[in-house]
Amino acid sequence: MMRRPSCHPLAVRALALVCVAAVLGLGQARGQAVATKKGAQPSARATEPLSFTIRYEGDAPPKPLSGRLYVMTAPIGSDQEPRSGPNWFRPTPFFARDVRDWDTTTPLEMGNDCVGFPAEMSRLPAGLYKIQAVFRVNRDSHKLDAEGNYYGPAAQAQLDPELGGKVGLVLNKVQPPDTCTDTDRVRYAECESPMLTKFFGRPIKHRAAVILPEGVAPGATAPKRPVLYIIPGFGGDRHMAPAFVASTRLSFGKDLVRIVLDPDCGTGHHVFADSATNGPRGKALVEEFIPYLESKFPIAADPAGRLLTGHSSGGWSSLWLQVSHPDFFGGVWSTAPDPVDFRDFQRINIYAAGENMFRDREGNMRPIARMGGRAALFYVPFSRMDDVIGWGGQLGSFEAVFSPLDRTGAPRKLWDRRTGAIDPETAKAWEAYDIRLVLERNWATLGPRLKGKLHVYTGSMDTFYLEGAVKLLKESLARLGSDATIEIVPDRDHGSLLNPEFSKKLDESINAAVRSWRPAAGAEAK
Repeated sequence: MMRRPSCHPLAVRALALVCVAAVLGLGQARGQAVATKKGAQPSARATEPLSFTIRYEGDAPPKPLSGRLYVMTAPIGSDQEPRSGPNWFRPTPFFARDVRDWDTTTPLEMGNDCVGFPAEMSRLPAGLYKIQAVFRVNRDSHKLDAEGNYYGPAAQAQLDPELGGKVGLVLNKVQPPDTCTDTDRVRYAECESPMLTKFFGRPIKHRAAVILPEGVAPGATAPKRPVLYIIPGFGGDRHMAPAFVASTRLSFGKDLVRIVLDPDCGTGHHVFADSATNGPRGKALVEEFIPYLESKFPIAADPAGRLLTGHSSGGWSSLWLQVSHPDFFGGVWSTAPDPVDFRDFQRINIYAAGENMFRDREGNMRPIARMGGRAALFYVPFSRMDDVIGWGGQLGSFEAVFSPLDRTGAPRKLWDRRTGAIDPETAKAWEAYDIRLVLERNWATLGPRLKGKLHVYTGSMDTFYLEGAVKLLKESLARLGSDATIEIVPDRDHGSLLNPEFSKKLDESINAAVRSWRPAAGAEAK
C-alpha cells in the first residue's frame, strides 16, 4: 500500500499548531553549500549565488516532462521525507518552478528566480537542511508523493545564501501506482467515470473503501443495509478506512455499511460539488458511482438508507451533497464543516465592501488558525505557502470549487495575493456555493424535503474559526422554521470535537434515523 502521511488525515489540520514565525527560525550556523549524503553533490568554494542543479538519472520517461519542480526541505532528524510536506503548522522552506517539455537530458536550475516559501532563496536562513527534489506530473492528486511523480533521495546540506554555491540533487525514482489490499472488513472499489473522463479528456476514476459490519458478507446478494457515506477532510482519502474500523473516535455508524469516499484531486479537495474547474463531481457521484456501489455491495438503493457524514472539508461536502440532492440522501451529520456561511469565512465577511483577506479593519494581521485560544497561523504566510505549492493547496482548493474561470482558464482569485484585497465580483460568484444562502433562497422547495435530515456540529473553539459560520447558519435556519439540529459544543476544537463520547452520540442519532428504514422485499436489515 502506498505510504500515507503519519498525521491522521481526518484531524491533520488540528494537530501540532505552532507559530510560523517561530518554526522558521532555523539555525544560523554559517557554512558552504555541502551535501552530506549521496544524491546531493558539493561544489567548490562558492563564488556565485545559492542555487540547486537537478539532474534526471532514472529510466527514460516516455516523453518530455511537464509539471512543477520542487526543492523541499524538512527538519534534520525528521523520519519523514521532505516530499511528504509541506506541514501547515511546522513549515520549513521550499522552492518551486513550473517546467514545460523537459527532455531530462539537460539539468534543471533552481535559483533566486524561482518562487519560495517563506521567501525567495536569497533570504533562506543559513543552516543544515534535509533536502529533496520532486517533479510533480500527476494532475489528478494534490499530493507531492502521488502516483507517477518523480523524486530523488533525501540528503543533508549546509546552505547559506551569503556564501552561495550550487547544490546538486537528482531525480531517479517514480512513485508507483497506489495499491490497496482488501481485508475481511474493508473492500476497495473503483470504476472509471464517463462524465469526468469526458470533462478532463483523460481517464478519471471514482475511488472508495467499503467498510462492512462484522459478520456481513461483501457480495451484492447479501441482505441489504443502509449505508453511511463518509467524506474525509483535506488530505484524507479512502486509505482512512482502517482507522474507522479501529478507532473508538470514529466508530459511529458501525452497524451500517460505511463507505469512505475519496475527494482527492489535482486542485486539492473537490468537495463533491460541480464546478467550472473540477467538473461535475457531485453529479457523477450520484448518477455513476453510487449506483455502481449499490450493484456491487449489500446496500439498498433507497434514499432513506443513504446517509452522509464528514469532517472539516468533508463536513462541508456532506452538507452540500444533502442540500444539493435533497431527495437522494436521507440525512447528514456534518462535523466541523468548512465555512457554511461566507459572511464568516474564517472570520472574514467576503461580501463586505472593502474587506481584506490579510488584515482586519484595524489593520491587524488576520489569523486563520489558533491554539489554546491564541492565534497561531496567519493568512499572509499561509497564502504565500499555498501559492508556492502552485496547485492543490487549501486556499486554492476553495477557489477551484467556488470561483468561475478567468480569461486564462484558471479559477478566478478571490483576493489579491500581494495586498489581500477581496475582489467583489468573485465574491458575488461565490454566492452559488454559500450553503446558508442556497438554503434561504430555495427554502420554499428545500425546507419540506430536508425535514429531519440536517445535523451540524462544531466546537466553540474550532481551531480554524469555523464555529462563526455555523452559528450564522443556525440563526438563519431558526428564522426559516427548520427542525435542523445544529450544535456548538463548548470548549472543543477542530480535533477534540471527535472523541468516543461524541462518537456515541452521533451513532445514536444515525441509528435513530434508519430505525424505521425498511429494506427491499426478501432482505433483512439490522
